[in-house]
Amino acid sequence: MSQAASIQKLLAELERLPGIGPKSAQRILYWLLNNEPSDTQRLAAALVEVSETVHFCERCFNYAEDELCPLCASAETGHRKATQICVVSEPRDIVAIERTNEFHGVYHVLGGAISPIDGIGPEELNVRQLLERLADETIEEVVLATNPNVEGETTAVYLARLIKPLGITTTRLASGLPVGGDLEFADEVTLGRAIESRHEI
Repeated sequence: MSQAASIQKLLAELERLPGIGPKSAQRILYWLLNNEPSDTQRLAAALVEVSETVHFCERCFNYAEDELCPLCASAETGHRKATQICVVSEPRDIVAIERTNEFHGVYHVLGGAISPIDGIGPEELNVRQLLERLADETIEEVVLATNPNVEGETTAVYLARLIKPLGITTTRLASGLPVGGDLEFADEVTLGRAIESRHEI
């Protein structure tokens, strides 16, 4: 064995992280070893704190430290529109939408998307909790912001069928060509979506 057991153990743990291969794991390892011990201890303490204090929001299933996530708590105080719910697959999708600063309502995280191949049906997602919210809260619009792939589309169609009979406006994020993109490089699905979602100018 060319490396100490503790180094091998840390490398193995780093490689388990998404997007981290053997080379990236080595770079992180050497960065940690060349840092001051206090820097490494701060990182370790932050990891432990997150694992011990962060859980799912009781209302929307975003990440939270309290009963409600900051966004749901903000809606409680009237700083966000509690009448609009944006439905997303994962908490990370909220971060992407919030960066646009265009949506000012609340969210609902499904915890995935319908994927029969992977054995994920509506029962494995937070669909029941969404319907309970729609029954209990005064909701005027549900924005379906699942990914524009097969699983995301299947999930959006399924949810739309459940929500529309409730008399709540149900919308889907527009999709199509990226700004600055060339038509010749667009795939058929993206280009087809752009044509389908065309609007008058």
